[in-house]
Amino acid sequence: MLSKVRAADGTTAKAFGHRRGPLVPAAFLLSTLLVGGCAQHTEDDSTDGDGRPRASAPAAAGTASVPAEQAKQPSGTSEGRPTGCGTNDTDQAVPTRSPADLKWMIYQTDLLPASPAAGPLKVDGPVWSCFARTPLGAVIALHAISAKMGGSDWKVVTEKQLARGPGRDAFIAERSKLPDTNKTGAPGSDGTFLGFRLLNASKDQVTAMILVRTTDGRHAALTASAVWEDGDWKLRPTLTGSITESMTAVGGTDGFVLWGTGNGS
Repeated sequence: MLSKVRAADGTTAKAFGHRRGPLVPAAFLLSTLLVGGCAQHTEDDSTDGDGRPRASAPAAAGTASVPAEQAKQPSGTSEGRPTGCGTNDTDQAVPTRSPADLKWMIYQTDLLPASPAAGPLKVDGPVWSCFARTPLGAVIALHAISAKMGGSDWKVVTEKQLARGPGRDAFIAERSKLPDTNKTGAPGSDGTFLGFRLLNASKDQVTAMILVRTTDGRHAALTASAVWEDGDWKLRPTLTGSITESMTAVGGTDGFVLWGTGNGS
């Protein structure tokens, strides 16, 4: 999850610089943020001067706001669900705790949160789909989709689970320049997904900070957005082709909803 990525010219990918168009998913770029004593971080309105999430509460469901940079991006659609994909979408509350039915699913070295109620309800190789149209379903989808973008599965997952638009086109163009890195090792050996914080949420789009911990115990928050498209949540890249909107070094877990222990898949 947290391995270093190098660009096609051999230089370390400067993924934080979303101004240059980040090339690969957040999990693959964390080492450029946190490893080797380089505690570089980007600042945005969701963090204070120490890199911790601000104390303001996440927006209530139905009050999603769209960053200016994303104004031309897809904002979600209301098409029906794929055949055989039925979920209970009644709980539109912003989650304040880990789901009681939390499970952990394994993808290469990543342990990814899942829920029999919120999804994924379908697993077709690397494509994990059928998420509840709820804030929790969107957060789980962001984990499941972003984790697949570093290795050889990125093309099929991009085709099926990245929102259509200029952001996806830019991501494909830049990601195609980089090698595929399939990780091996024990689950959780390459870093850990710890929790999340909702920044805004509606039935059509959700933006969340995803909290991760590296193998050396440091923390970072990765902000990403999902939109409802073709009957499921899709990750929405930025216009410059990044699947994350910001990456921020944080001092700990304060301000985040932490995943519970859960059960193995």
